[in-house]
Amino acid sequence: MLTLKSCINIDDLGRLAAWKVPFPVNDYVEGGADDEVTLRRNREGFGDYQIVPQGLQDVSQISTHTRIMGCDSALPFYISATGFSGMMCPKEAELAGVRAAAKFAVPYTASTFSNRSLEEISQASAGDKLFQVYVLDDEKLAAELNQRARQAGFKGMVLTIDTIVGGNRERDARSGLTIPPKLTMKSVMQYMLRPWWLIGYLQSDGASMGNFPHMPKVSLKDSQAFVIAMSKLFKKDLTWSDAEDMIQKWGGPFAVKGIMSASDAVRACQAGASTIILSNHGGRQLDGVPSPIELVEEVRAAVGPDVEIIVDGGIRRGTDVFKALALGANSCSLGRAYVRGLSAGGQAGVEKALSILKAEFERCMILAGCSSIDQIGPEHIRRIR
Repeated sequence: MLTLKSCINIDDLGRLAAWKVPFPVNDYVEGGADDEVTLRRNREGFGDYQIVPQGLQDVSQISTHTRIMGCDSALPFYISATGFSGMMCPKEAELAGVRAAAKFAVPYTASTFSNRSLEEISQASAGDKLFQVYVLDDEKLAAELNQRARQAGFKGMVLTIDTIVGGNRERDARSGLTIPPKLTMKSVMQYMLRPWWLIGYLQSDGASMGNFPHMPKVSLKDSQAFVIAMSKLFKKDLTWSDAEDMIQKWGGPFAVKGIMSASDAVRACQAGASTIILSNHGGRQLDGVPSPIELVEEVRAAVGPDVEIIVDGGIRRGTDVFKALALGANSCSLGRAYVRGLSAGGQAGVEKALSILKAEFERCMILAGCSSIDQIGPEHIRRIR
């Protein structure tokens, strides 16, 4: 039987997670939009590149340290924002990820739609933290969130631009998943197959919204009030002038996440963004778009050498991170790789995911002949198809 200890790669953690959480929740994590072409392409894209080792290099000592959005990081990858973490790990929710990230000295990104508040997340560890935001229709509420993040010590802001409406996620439609999960005749048996998850969810109030205390209290039996309140939050006429205004008001490291073209990367830089995050939201929004790894060289050529580029999507191996860096990215963010660990074992599961990727990346550096991050370059990679 698979256990956390016996997991040796991220896919193992995914298989264990499927046994730990109810089927609809696991499908929510693993699924994508429409035919899931982009979801699959995010992984397949890495297979289009080969690593080219450089022999007889001194790799007796290696350093994986770098900087991510103004934060010192022990590794060139970090934890991306995932909302509703209480669905995957009811007892710990976001606290599992932020504590694990601090232990590995990598940044953690808190979601606007976290189950725990910004203040709770900030106090959970002394590690560096980023705050992921959407442009909200309520300017007063948006300003309040920004101020809370600043006061809580968050180092950088990440603006997500690809979720004006939700993607067509057919797995969720078939499973009947609601956010938050609710008890129906169809779902009750599915949730009861994972009794420890269900007990934890009921005890932890997994339906709470930590950053929106004004939102209606939601029970497992009625999520309609929650859905109605959520739909009123987003600004539907978002433009680059809104992004520029947010960047100026924040005044610190600022990333635009959801960039899928060189032209948008240039626009983000012109608006004042310090960081570009190449992302298609894990294949969960618009199906049929490129994988982020395919865009790295094109975007790097467009924005120049000084703009920070982060690859978000499809990272399952340390070699994936190496390939992204060799193509011109500065770092990578972990979505499903992190959530699989979270679902499989809470903080211990996240630590397992980070330790797996750390060991794989360090081994890859040594075998490729690189002793530091800045030695990884285009000579270490070639495209084969």
